This record gives sequence, structure tokens and C-alpha cells, in this order.
Amino acid sequence: MTTDCTPTGLSCGRLGRREITLGFDGGRLSSDGGAILLRMVEERTGLVRGFADCFADHRNPSFVEHSKLDLVGQRTFGYVLGYEDLNDHDRLREDSLLAVAVGKLDPHGRKRGEGAPLASSATLNRLELACDDPEHDRYKRFSLDFEAVDRLLVRHFLDSLERSKGAPPKEIVLDLDTSDLPLHGHQEGRFFHGYYRSYCYLPLYVYCGDFLLAALLQTAEKDGARNAQSVCEKIVAQVRERWPETRIVLRGDSGFCRNALMSWCEANDVDFVFGIARNERLVGKVSDELDLAAQLFESGALPARVYADFNYETLDSWDRPRRVVAKAEHLEKGSNPRFVVTTFSREEVEAHVLYEHGYCPRGEMENRIKEKQLYLFATRVSGSTLYANQVRLYYASVAYLLVQALRELGLAGTSLEGARADTIRVKLLKIAARVKVTVRRVWIQLSSICPFARAFAAVHAKLCATPRVVM
Repeated sequence: MTTDCTPTGLSCGRLGRREITLGFDGGRLSSDGGAILLRMVEERTGLVRGFADCFADHRNPSFVEHSKLDLVGQRTFGYVLGYEDLNDHDRLREDSLLAVAVGKLDPHGRKRGEGAPLASSATLNRLELACDDPEHDRYKRFSLDFEAVDRLLVRHFLDSLERSKGAPPKEIVLDLDTSDLPLHGHQEGRFFHGYYRSYCYLPLYVYCGDFLLAALLQTAEKDGARNAQSVCEKIVAQVRERWPETRIVLRGDSGFCRNALMSWCEANDVDFVFGIARNERLVGKVSDELDLAAQLFESGALPARVYADFNYETLDSWDRPRRVVAKAEHLEKGSNPRFVVTTFSREEVEAHVLYEHGYCPRGEMENRIKEKQLYLFATRVSGSTLYANQVRLYYASVAYLLVQALRELGLAGTSLEGARADTIRVKLLKIAARVKVTVRRVWIQLSSICPFARAFAAVHAKLCATPRVVM
């Protein structure tokens, strides 16, 4: 039988006449000192608490050590701090700094400074499991109200804009898009997608600027826009309940140019700007503009653009004619015509303004999707069921909103104002720290040589100046 000892006295060569040795005997340190900023953001937004309230807990309170708020906070903060796997939390159980961030107390009389152990991966995993009768199942004792989470995302957006603007905006633009979440196992609903050339899910996202308003997991065997109308109906209803005078605009690529969605918008006073896939009829309508663009390109050897504006109706898929704006562009590789359809009239917005300032900015949404999927682990859909993977997608969504709130409340006006989640993680959250607990205080001692100490202090000051939410 071997003893699992902490490695000490490890030789790492020499520095001049001195031998270099190392060992894991420096005391109870954490590499996540900046996690306390996440706690401060949570106290000023209520995001994690609101998310936890969407779970129904059917456990016997007499045997509960970790409340659902503790569990949800631990898992969500873990995403932000770079711990995307459940197994990571088996090693994080004794992390005193993460325990302080989550809000755990020590009810078991351990030595001061040791903190309270957090939940294991097995306990956290129960949040992602579901059954038909969670109230009586022995292990699957949680259930998540998906509609409540959807309302939470929109409510957070409304609250944040009211806090920053002071009044409802005159207009908001809701960006719609889908993306692929690759699958590497035999998850429920797996399907091979020809465009992405892999087995994947095809989630639907709705953003307004940097705010995420919806994240719906979808299988990939059907149209990615199939749920866009139902999702937008709920969002628009919730927005108009709070802001009845605000103009709402939907924006998306050609994947959302569907007659049913456009007809719903027209019937409900919702504007839209959608891309249209090119076809021979559309290209034929801008043949003169394409010729002019080619002439301009040849004379100046630069990309040339000419805009056209006309009414258009498909042969059988649309139920009415609609305004189409065309960009007749000529590049070094040849002509590159693009088209968008809109409810905006010619009197409201000119063709080139509509395309360049009304449609093109939707590309920024793709950056937010990449941030969420690459750096906040929305791609970790390795659960066996659609339910479990939708729960994980929600975790990544709330983690994204925590980072976005940190940018809004703490980083505005600093050099990190537009930093990605991974940059924020490395510079502000991954800081060596020691936690000491006394009768009156919890002391968090950060590294004295942290290169971003001033930036950390500035963020802390901004967060302290922001009022906490009343729960």
C-alpha cells in the first residue's frame, strides 16, 4: 500500500552555485484570487441567484449540505474561471477562495483559513440530470424551468439597460444566428450536418449588442431558424411589457429569411433586416449596377460598390412583395452581389445606409458567439441527453453574462474595456491568493507582485461604487 504524499524537495537543476528545489508546501493558496470580483458582480446583478431560482430542488432538507444556490454558483463561477469539466470540481473542493466567492460558510469546525469544502462532481452532476418524476427519484432530485431561465436572460438585459441609460431606448436591434456545437460521442439527437461536416447541435442565439437574450439548443437535422419565431415572440412580449414604446428590429443572415417569420414581424409591428441568398432573378435585377461596379473597379483598381433598391417577390415562397436592397460589388475575384430584405421604407433609410449601418454590424454578434463557445465552454455538450446539454448551455450563458456585467460595471473606461473573457481571466481572475479567516474578518491576501494590481484596484473601486441589488 502506497501513501499519497504531497511532493516536496523536487530538484529543478541549479542557478549558479545554488540548487533549485520546489515543493507543494507553500500553504493553502488559490490561483483564483480574482474570483472575489465575480462575487461582487453577482451581488450587483443577482444573475446567479436568479438562475438558481429557476431550479426546483426536491431533496430532503435534513440531508442537504450544499444548497442549490451554492451548487449553481460553484458551477457558474467555475466556467468563468476556466474549469469547464465537472471532474475539475473534485480538485476544487478545498479551494478556500472559490468557497468565499460562492458564499460557503464552514459549519464543521475546521481550522480557520481552511474554508468549507465545496460540492463534488457527483453532486454537481445531479443538477444536469432529469427524470419524469424528480420529486420521488432517489438521485435525480432537481429540475430546471427552461422558460424561467429565458425570462431571466431578457430581464437581466432590461434591468442593465435601464441602469445604464436611465430610460428605455428608442430602438433595439435583436440579432439572430445559429452556430455549431460539435459532438464527439453518441449524444441524444446527434446528426451529421453537411455544411459543418461534423456531428453537431445547432443552437439558436439571440443577442442585443453584447447582451445574450436567448440560447436554445437545437438538433441539426432541421432548419436552424425553425424556432426563431417562437423565441422572438416571447422576447418581444417581455420587452414590450416593460418598454411599450421601444421600436424592435430583428436582424439576421439569409438563414432567417423565412416568410412565416417576416409575416409575423409585419403583423406585430416588428421591423426586420434579413439577408437573402442570391439567385438568378435577384442578380438579373442588378445587372446594370454590376456592370457599373466592374467599370469603376477597372478604372480605380479598388473594390467598387453600387447600391440598388427595388421591390421583390419570390415565385411561390413569399406571400407579398417586399423591399430589397442590393449591394452590387466588384472585387479582384469578380462580382460579389449581396441582398437584404427589410420593412424599413426608402423614406426612412437610404439603401447604402441600410446595408452598411443597418445590416453589416450584425457581424459583431459572431464575435460574441465565438467568445461564449470558445472561452466560456458552450461547446462542452458531452452530456448524454438534450436536457443535460441545454442545462450546460445555460451555465455557459450565465457565465458569459457575468463576464459581460464585469466589463460593463468594472472595466468601462479602462484598458480592458473590450477584453475577451480569456484575457480577463488571465489578467484579473488568475491571481495567487491566500485566505485567512478570523473572528471578525475574511482576509484575502493577493500576490504582492501581481502585474495587474492597479487594474484590479480600479475594477474593485468601480464595483464598490455600484449599488447592490435588493434580493
